[in-house]
Amino acid sequence: EYIYLGQVITLSKDGQDIETKRRIQYGWAAFRKLSEVFKGDFPICLKRKLFNQCVLPTMTYGSETWTLTKQTVHQLQVAQRAMERAILGISLLDHVPNVEIRKRTKVTDITRKVASAKWRWAGHVCRREDGRWSRKLIDWQPRTGHRNVGRPPARWRDDIVRAAGRDWTRKAKNRGEWRAHEEALIQQWIA
Repeated sequence: EYIYLGQVITLSKDGQDIETKRRIQYGWAAFRKLSEVFKGDFPICLKRKLFNQCVLPTMTYGSETWTLTKQTVHQLQVAQRAMERAILGISLLDHVPNVEIRKRTKVTDITRKVASAKWRWAGHVCRREDGRWSRKLIDWQPRTGHRNVGRPPARWRDDIVRAAGRDWTRKAKNRGEWRAHEEALIQQWIA
């Protein structure tokens, strides 16, 4: 395992979990550096702007390449909700619903940001015609003809196929059509 271009590269099965936890830690570090603003008497619009421009990009760096799973999305949402509660000075004991907290802060939903970035990256990779390896890896199948026992692990393209259909690579070639389908991927993770 090593870090390359800001992301953990590993061949272990829990490589994604390692990277997700690492990104959440970096998000908290960015949040703590700005804690004077977040916990101070500044207007919520300033706090929102600072959160969206400093903390969210730190947490979502490299998320285009993540395989979105329920566990990954849940971990990111829990971290974001905790940060939003800290911004508002609300404790879990106050029993304020997450919907109400989001109405007050109006920050960008991390799930929406991650899914949107992944969708845009998928379209970009499919439109490439220069023979790069990233385009070739989309359709790569391992040489061995046998499958392991149990449910196969989630692949990077599985949620894209679920949202856009099996012919998603054809749809991605047309930018307008591809942008029109973006909300379908986002909604499958937000709902």
